[in-house]
Amino acid sequence: MKDLTEGKEGQLILRFTIPMLIGNVFQQLYNVVDSIVIGRFLGNEALAAVGASFPLIFTLISLVIGLTTGGTVIISQYFGARRPEMVEKAIHTVYIVLFWASLLLMVLSWLLGSFVFRLIDLPEDVIPQAVKYFNVYAAGYLFFFGFQGTSAILRGLGDSKTPLYFLIVSTIMNIILDLLFVAVFGWGIEGVAVATIIAQAGAFVTLVLYLNNRNELLRFRPMQMTFDRSIFKRSLQIGLPTGFQQTFVALGMLALYKVVNMFGTTVIAAYAVAMRIDSFASLPAMNFSAALSSFVGQNIGAGQFDRVKKGLMATLRMTSIFSLAVTVVAWLFSAPIMRMFTADEAVVAVGRDYLHIVSIFYVLFSAMFVLNGMLRGAGDTLIPMFVTLFSLWVVRVPVSFFLAKHLGPVGIWWGIPVAWALGALFSYLYYRTGRWKTKRVVR
Repeated sequence: MKDLTEGKEGQLILRFTIPMLIGNVFQQLYNVVDSIVIGRFLGNEALAAVGASFPLIFTLISLVIGLTTGGTVIISQYFGARRPEMVEKAIHTVYIVLFWASLLLMVLSWLLGSFVFRLIDLPEDVIPQAVKYFNVYAAGYLFFFGFQGTSAILRGLGDSKTPLYFLIVSTIMNIILDLLFVAVFGWGIEGVAVATIIAQAGAFVTLVLYLNNRNELLRFRPMQMTFDRSIFKRSLQIGLPTGFQQTFVALGMLALYKVVNMFGTTVIAAYAVAMRIDSFASLPAMNFSAALSSFVGQNIGAGQFDRVKKGLMATLRMTSIFSLAVTVVAWLFSAPIMRMFTADEAVVAVGRDYLHIVSIFYVLFSAMFVLNGMLRGAGDTLIPMFVTLFSLWVVRVPVSFFLAKHLGPVGIWWGIPVAWALGALFSYLYYRTGRWKTKRVVR
């Protein structure tokens, strides 16, 4: 556990971010290795199937991720206020919510998968494989939420290093099992999902066993956990806006897939690969944002608002540097990167166009994400939700749909940076009002 209320702001945030960033690089290797194995061994239809499954998975888990965010904010603020008894109650409440949510979402996934894939006009030759992958993947929600929830709790307590070690081992296991199940055993697309479940289960179980021997506050004892209604209610107030925000982002991804699907399997496969690359490019912004949320939560809990502003400015400077570096790499090496996933030059060409357009604006994405992370750490999640909904549903989806009719797939790609620009602008304007200072949990 780490106290973030003392010390140089930028250095604290950077040291806190680096383990998370490394961990998430390995976590993204889950998806990248899946895509490489699928693209090389199973073909474009399977690659498109996995790509189409991701926004549906994201849609279903987003609300729960929001609730976890609310719990993490509460944990970090109580920790900053030196109230360990409330920290323990908040941890128990988070675990109980995640357990029941994982079971509910697993059932919903099995019921809705095929219907949603047809709703977004996924080509008929892709749907059977998408359903197979999605149904198997959903069976592992309990382990997914368990590991993600435990990692979020540790971040709220200022510990970003511990989850990293278990995630690295889990990723290596995933890579080995991917190749074993698909290339050796010939299990097809289901083998990829099974490999991911086993790797996630291993990460969660070993992390819990490790923590049980390290800190009394973090002992995982399901039969002794208690549910605190007041903390759950406050978690809802903080987390639901973030959950709804993420859910509508995921629904927006599904809506964009409906536009992408109009152009056939080649464009779908290219978009699926480009999104994997995008997920890597967005890691610096997302991890700095998460680190800033924990930093802001602890310092607001301690009543140190001057450190919040300094931390935000330092984070914006650091993410801008990272984003510009990623832009250069994505622009110069777009085609070779695409060829790692597929040998189909038509898919490579479409993906290259996507990266040439979108990568230029990664700095805007970073600014938007960091500003929203700061607001979430303060417990002010409602305005970022509205900003996201506006930039996505009023700007990105309509602009992409309109431009696609006139420019083809390239028009879809141009709608993305337009939405980022407006999202960053509105988040900054709200930050300047200072109203987020009134949203603290602990007083």
